[in-house]
Amino acid sequence: MRRAIYPGSFDPVTLGHLDIIKRAAAIFDELIVCVSVNSAKDGGLFSPEERVELIRTVTEELPNVKVDCSRELVAEYARRCRARVLVKGLRAVSDYESEIQMAMINAKLYPRLDTVFLYTRPKYAYLSSTVVKELARYGAELSDFVPRQIIERVRDKVTGSGRDYL
Repeated sequence: MRRAIYPGSFDPVTLGHLDIIKRAAAIFDELIVCVSVNSAKDGGLFSPEERVELIRTVTEELPNVKVDCSRELVAEYARRCRARVLVKGLRAVSDYESEIQMAMINAKLYPRLDTVFLYTRPKYAYLSSTVVKELARYGAELSDFVPRQIIERVRDKVTGSGRDYL
C-alpha cells in the first residue's frame, strides 16, 4: 500500500490545502492528513482537535483520506504510521527553500522517508491560513478561500460567538 502523509497546521484548512489533499489522494492509496502541532507557533485560532474535525468535514467524500493529529516530529510520526512519503504543497520559491531543508532533516531522521512536492494551483498561490483569518476578522466574503462547509465555523471562531461544534 502506498501511504503518504500531508502534514501541516491547517489553522484553518483552506481551499488550497483541500486542492493538495484531493490531488495527493488521487496519487496514493491512503493519505493521512496530519494536523501537526508546531511548537514554534502560538496556540492558533482552532485547537488541534477542532482542526481535525474541520478537515474531516471537508474530506468526508474522499474514502482514502484519514485525518489525525500529532505532537511528535513528522519523521517519527511517519515511521510509526509506516508511511514512506510526505506530501508538501509549494506556493512560491520561498516555500521551496524552507521545505527542502525540512525534507532533508526528515530524511536524516528517517532515511526511508521521501518528500513529494505538489505545486499550488495559481488561483491559490496567494492563499494561506493567516490570510483567511485576517479576512475573516474584517468580515470579508470567504467562499473563495475556505471550503463552504466550514465558513460559518471560521466566522464564529474569529468573532468569538461561542458556538461549540465538537
